[in-house]
Amino acid sequence: MARLRRSRIVLLSGPMCAGKSELAQRLEARHGAKIIRTRDLISAARPETPNTRSALQKAGQSLDKADGGAWVKTALARVIEGTVVDGVQPDLFVIDAVRIRGQIEAVRDAFGPEVHHVHVTASDVELARRYGERPTETVEFASYGDARKHPTERRIQELAPLADIVVETDRSSADAVLVRATALLGLYPRSIVPLVDVLVGGQYGSEGKGNIVGHIAPEYDLLVRVGGPNAGHKVFGDPVETYYHLPSGTRRASHARLLLGAGAVLKLDKLLREIQEHGVEAERLFIDRNAMIIEDSDIAEETRLTESISSTGQGVGAASARKIMQRSGGARLAGDVPELRPYICDAQEILAEAYLREHRVLLEGTQGTSLSLHHGPYPHVTSRDTTVAGCLADAGIAPRRVRRVVMVCRTYPIRVGGPSGPMWKELTYEDLATRSGIPLENLKRTETTTTTKRQRRIAEFDWEQLRRSALLNGPTDLALTFVDYIDHKNKDAFRFEQLTQPTLRFIEEVERVAGVPVSMMSTGFDWRNVIDRRAW
Repeated sequence: MARLRRSRIVLLSGPMCAGKSELAQRLEARHGAKIIRTRDLISAARPETPNTRSALQKAGQSLDKADGGAWVKTALARVIEGTVVDGVQPDLFVIDAVRIRGQIEAVRDAFGPEVHHVHVTASDVELARRYGERPTETVEFASYGDARKHPTERRIQELAPLADIVVETDRSSADAVLVRATALLGLYPRSIVPLVDVLVGGQYGSEGKGNIVGHIAPEYDLLVRVGGPNAGHKVFGDPVETYYHLPSGTRRASHARLLLGAGAVLKLDKLLREIQEHGVEAERLFIDRNAMIIEDSDIAEETRLTESISSTGQGVGAASARKIMQRSGGARLAGDVPELRPYICDAQEILAEAYLREHRVLLEGTQGTSLSLHHGPYPHVTSRDTTVAGCLADAGIAPRRVRRVVMVCRTYPIRVGGPSGPMWKELTYEDLATRSGIPLENLKRTETTTTTKRQRRIAEFDWEQLRRSALLNGPTDLALTFVDYIDHKNKDAFRFEQLTQPTLRFIEEVERVAGVPVSMMSTGFDWRNVIDRRAW
């Protein structure tokens, strides 16, 4: 018999009520498998057969007796050749179920190593219980004991030694059975392919991460964001796009799916408004059920921090603290909110699917490395770890998945106005206007915080901070923003060599201190504002 198109074939065997159909349906839902039921094959071969289990068993036994079970191979080949779903032939077929050795051997002989045999079973007590509770499309025997009297059913456990795996479904959950079958089929990658690029801020936040994300987002299939609404990311558009919860590439990469990880902290009304404003459909957005919800009491709790450390007062820290302290009950998570039900997921399932399909993933951090709860100048820090390691943990992404790390830095770092913490050699806006040639009123308008609308503090570039952030994040690339602050002439540069000489010397030294290339430079805030020198 001629070999057909390469397709994985799963043969299911096992006693009645062992979980064959459950596994078949899960393989269909998770991996797009085409289910082929042997009782349908029997009905096609013997259309006169009544739709009762005993009649179908007798008809199948007659077909097996005629050719030793080879009829299943022939019928299967016919179905596979004629099956097209959405213009494509499926590459996974599930046979529910094979009943004798001859059927298995015939299919293996025809399709070779693409055949995988899973035998499911359970204790007699459990099988009898399930039999009594099952709905059915066919007329059943009076009892499980009567059904087991049939010769084929009585000998079904003899197929277990032939199987690639035997699963006791009363000792494994339905999800665990699917995991084991998926691994057998080789549908989990046998090696880890780095598919995740991570983007973080290297200073005190407001480095222009959103605009860099907007530039590279169309290259990705899944956009992931962590953190909370204490950081607003802007992307140039008409009008300007601002993102507090959603990934900054939401509009720029309209084909990409969106994921908010388990470590995200959400202000419900703000998130729902953002979803509506950006026209995000339910089938595109996924929110991990363990993301934390900010309550009004959290915002009230943080009011005192706005005076002492210039907190944004959005309730992110208080909500994060409650997630730790109220584990015995009282903390409301995303999975508890009816309005979020269309979006709720287990982030690991979404990520696993992306890895399986070798989709590229962009993880977008918030705030900046020097605001890290653990690695910043405490107490003038935020409520989470803002380094690459912290962002990966919040998203649930293993370090070995990472391909590139982009660290974004400004030419002149900023902190929010007020007692927000130390900076190296603070400057006035008059100083910066004189140096850059940018009108003073333009600078002040630009340097107003997205979330709190406060005037930012600004300082000289901190070379020690750059080196420390590079050590903490291990970047493969830097993105340097606000290059026009070195010289306003840079806003008209569209190629690297068009930047002014002082700017080129500055970039050269940044690369030397950080030990990695400056792969992207932002020269302003317009449609053509990123000079891209990436080699990836």
